[in-house]
Amino acid sequence: MALPANKLITINDRGARAATTFGSLSQGGANMVFIKKLTASSSGDLSFVDGADSVVLDDTYKEYLFTFNNIHPSAEARLTFQANVAGGSGYNETITSTAFQALHWEDASAAQIGYAGDNDQAQGTAFQIISSVGGIQNDASLSGELTLYNPSSTTFVKHFMARTIEMYEDASPGAIELHTAGYFNLTAAIDEIQFKMDSGNIDAGDICLYGILFYQNLKKVMPYQTI
Repeated sequence: MALPANKLITINDRGARAATTFGSLSQGGANMVFIKKLTASSSGDLSFVDGADSVVLDDTYKEYLFTFNNIHPSAEARLTFQANVAGGSGYNETITSTAFQALHWEDASAAQIGYAGDNDQAQGTAFQIISSVGGIQNDASLSGELTLYNPSSTTFVKHFMARTIEMYEDASPGAIELHTAGYFNLTAAIDEIQFKMDSGNIDAGDICLYGILFYQNLKKVMPYQTI
């Protein structure tokens, strides 16, 4: 079903901004709506701020997905993120989190899975670590994703889950995967997310933001309503 360009449509009282086309709608399915891509070039941080430079980070969607594509650090460092509430003073919101890590070297000299205690927080306000230490070799990088749930809620804490994978080259190259989950312990709406390395810059790579539309309770889309 083709929709008029640059129209806001209503689906079960929820909107999709600047939609031009919709894919097929299926019971229990979901669509990812691309919002913004930020590309690093020796960048100190990459920040997504609602209302700035076409970024949407409000109650338009209940879930937001950030994807990381070939993030390459300037130094051996870990990718981190933090949030800021509407009208807040900076990226210093209170976080409680947990993490576990799996690794395997190419020469099979080491393999393990376990709790990554150095990466978690208990009511901390530091930037949350969401990757292992990344190598700086030309072919080394990290990729993955982070989901932020209902950031505009003014009733509940704000949950997040992240998963990153990277090739790290040391004595032997290998694969390292880190899973991180937690919540921002606040009920104010979040409208800013910032990513940065815990040391040095992000030399290269993309971070993309998507809004997630769900159709579990979709009754009837046609005819659509433009507003």
